[in-house]
Amino acid sequence: MAFPSLAIKEHTFHWGSRTYIMGVINVTPDSFSDGGKFFSPEGAKRHAASLVAAGADILDIGGESTRPFSEPVTPEEELHRVIPVIREIREISDCPISVDTVKAEVAEAALCEGADIINDISALRFDPRMADVVSAFEAPVVLMHMKGSPIDMQVDPYYEDVVGEVKGFLEKRIAWANSKGIPKEKMLIDPGIGFGKSFQDNLVLINRLEEFTELGVPVMVGVSRKAFLGAIAGIEEAGERDIATLGAIAVSAMKGADLVRVHNVALTRQVLRIVDAIRRESL
Repeated sequence: MAFPSLAIKEHTFHWGSRTYIMGVINVTPDSFSDGGKFFSPEGAKRHAASLVAAGADILDIGGESTRPFSEPVTPEEELHRVIPVIREIREISDCPISVDTVKAEVAEAALCEGADIINDISALRFDPRMADVVSAFEAPVVLMHMKGSPIDMQVDPYYEDVVGEVKGFLEKRIAWANSKGIPKEKMLIDPGIGFGKSFQDNLVLINRLEEFTELGVPVMVGVSRKAFLGAIAGIEEAGERDIATLGAIAVSAMKGADLVRVHNVALTRQVLRIVDAIRRESL
């Protein structure tokens, strides 16, 4: 489904024309997949350059791990991790930068330093100032569904109807964000694969992803290297789940994902070129 295009500086996202790629840059010591590998600003800068060269359309910087059972960090620590990386990347690239945070203080500082998008796993719920910051900067925002918080979200999550409940939640958050001055054309939604979901819930959400396009905003999906893929494929090490990830990405794109958040951009670009060509029946 095509939605209004989104312009960020010199970059325009023509939703519906292809599936875009968000490359992950974790500047944390404890992320489930690559914690500590790009912890220094210099290391993150090199990684960002490689992601852009591989075809990333957006770079997503996270300074607080949101893996299951992770503990939150202070705003000061998150700022210490994120802001230097934004500055380093802005020296070499104008690629749109997303910041994965639930803290308005971090979002505001990041946007002032040249970030463009706020990726909020709480859908603007955890910090009462976040919606005001996003609105004031006229920034695009990703609203994600999560049951609970990272520290407890995987403690026996249960739904009567996972698609209906997640979709209903996101519909309400879209309306609430709009009431706070955020235009609908600046929003994306994310069903939150792996965030307060059982392995079976994740499969159902991906299989019925097209139902989320009915909410009238682009859909982002983050399945990269997640535990449910390891369980299905029998791969314990997160960093070895890229091929399994590609299978889920291909299905997500066919089901209507507009943006996918991934660790391995190069492989994802190859797969999406094929999927997008098949989906749109053109080369």
